[in-house]
Amino acid sequence: MDNTYVLKYGGTSVGTTVRIQFIAKQLIERSQRGEKLVVVVSAMGKTTDQLVELAKSITDEPNDRDMDMLMATGEQVSIALLSMAITALGGSAVSYTGSQVGILTCDTHTRARIQDVDTSRVEASLNKGDIVVVAGFQGHTASGDITTLGRGGSDTTAVSLAAKLACPCEIYTDVDGVYSVDPRVYPEARKLE
Repeated sequence: MDNTYVLKYGGTSVGTTVRIQFIAKQLIERSQRGEKLVVVVSAMGKTTDQLVELAKSITDEPNDRDMDMLMATGEQVSIALLSMAITALGGSAVSYTGSQVGILTCDTHTRARIQDVDTSRVEASLNKGDIVVVAGFQGHTASGDITTLGRGGSDTTAVSLAAKLACPCEIYTDVDGVYSVDPRVYPEARKLE
């Protein structure tokens, strides 16, 4: 699609409502310039880690299907809040889960692979002038079960949507480049050229 962009924001980028409102303002400005935007977001801040801890407070060996049900809720909070922020600031937005935008995966829970993406709903919303806000990291099986794509799955969601829409993909992060290891975990990480 012409003048369409997929933008991905990670957990730190959408970690607070102030950050979400800042992103919403930027998205509205781009939309007003005529860009069609599909925005893929991760769960806020440490939400995914908190959900894992909740599960482990119940059982040491949670069922993978139930873990996917739980884990997918983090991104759903983010998409709803970002869509609300865009609308509150005068923009037009619609939020969708992975299942609602047709991200079909294999049956492997907690580390599913994308098999296909049906972008018809995304394209219809873009053509109406909406900023489309998509939950990263999740999809659904042919039988309708929610699946998650594993850590880094929101990047996978964004790249898959961009490939299917034949448009650029911009991934926003809180580090200033590609490092040898996670610089938040290992201070001696090297920034790669």
